[in-house]
Amino acid sequence: MAAVVALGFFVAMECVARHYGLTGPLTTQLREFVHPPKSGPLLYAGLALMMVVLTWRQRFIALGAAIGIDLALVLFRWLFDIEVTHGHPFGNGALWVLVACAVVALTRRTGPERVLLLKGVGLGLLLVAGRKTGDTWLLITAKSRHLVLDPYLANADHALGNPSWIMGRLVTATGAVGFNFLDTIYGQLAVAAVLVALYQLRNVAAERRFPRHHLVRTFLLIGLLGPAIYMIFPVVGPVFAYGTGTDHWASIALWSPQIPSDGHWAVANLWPTTPPPISAPHSIPFDGITPRNCMPSLHTAWAVAIFIHSRSGPRLLRYGGTFWLIATLCATLGFGYHYGVDLVAGVVFTLTIEAGLRSFDRGWDRSGLRLTAYGATVFVALLVSYRFLPVTMAEYPWLAGPLLLLAMGSVIYGYLRTEGGRQPATAPTPSPQPQPELL
Repeated sequence: MAAVVALGFFVAMECVARHYGLTGPLTTQLREFVHPPKSGPLLYAGLALMMVVLTWRQRFIALGAAIGIDLALVLFRWLFDIEVTHGHPFGNGALWVLVACAVVALTRRTGPERVLLLKGVGLGLLLVAGRKTGDTWLLITAKSRHLVLDPYLANADHALGNPSWIMGRLVTATGAVGFNFLDTIYGQLAVAAVLVALYQLRNVAAERRFPRHHLVRTFLLIGLLGPAIYMIFPVVGPVFAYGTGTDHWASIALWSPQIPSDGHWAVANLWPTTPPPISAPHSIPFDGITPRNCMPSLHTAWAVAIFIHSRSGPRLLRYGGTFWLIATLCATLGFGYHYGVDLVAGVVFTLTIEAGLRSFDRGWDRSGLRLTAYGATVFVALLVSYRFLPVTMAEYPWLAGPLLLLAMGSVIYGYLRTEGGRQPATAPTPSPQPQPELL
């Protein structure tokens, strides 16, 4: 049933993308069987997730086959002088192996072994397909939302002291070294999530079952619900609305920007040197290629999810989760991709989703329901205040700023009190099953 719903969603996204003259997620994914993939590391991360259901011998076979296919394709491109100008030279092999394992599950497995292998393949493909769908959705926001609400958030951000402008100057001062370091952290968030997920799923092959709750579920639900908010509250970010777009970073780090933007659409060239003045906000037109993906900050939401799920791991994993959260917050602000108020909303958004998932696993217990309802109420209140009270927030920052932080802190406190000492519910352990070979 879940597979049918997911397939229907991807088909719907493909149709919507075609309506706007864009390449849909299914077409993009099919092209990556042969063409250089946009994100090779992500495809191998999906393969790694799938391999949690395999024995060690099967894992070596699957990984070796993926690497062998990639080497063959690299050799083919070299022999026929096919230049890789966009995308990675590797990653196709991982996609081929994922699909091959699905075929093996359907043709050579039965009963619980088939179900387990299909769950592993589905987990890996969902990670990859989720990224493709997200990319398509961002383009749809740019095509369908011609007006953006950046002046509203720029006013509301005065309540927090305009943190994007402060971090933007700090990152600019570090030059290419600081930019490239944070850009690596920012761009490989999914890989960090896979590392935490692999720890959580490390016993799947031995126990022949998945835990009922793990990071991938939270990650996918954030990616599913977050873009819907983009359509309600379209915002492009300070580097685009109040700056020169990615040209700012291209001049510093010799970096080829992935998100083109015409600086002429900006309200003024203020970021990151001069915070915008307090003024009556209004919607502004913007180009048709820059994603409206600021409210809430999903990079912050995903980084918070990684932090939460790393708490149950060993010390090194906990340190890694903390580092990734701090570095992601610095990057989202320092690159000018988000306002400070985006980050506040992103934290509340994640904790609400995480509380809801854990409460669902326990059978919708009363404390979990209260926390989920409270988090959703705070999130809606934040959006309403950003939209209808931004000037008031800017004029009274010593009142509005602490209230924003208090609202976020209350959700954090509620989460710690409700979920801090609990472990996610797990499914009952089935009787041991024989583990047939993959091939």
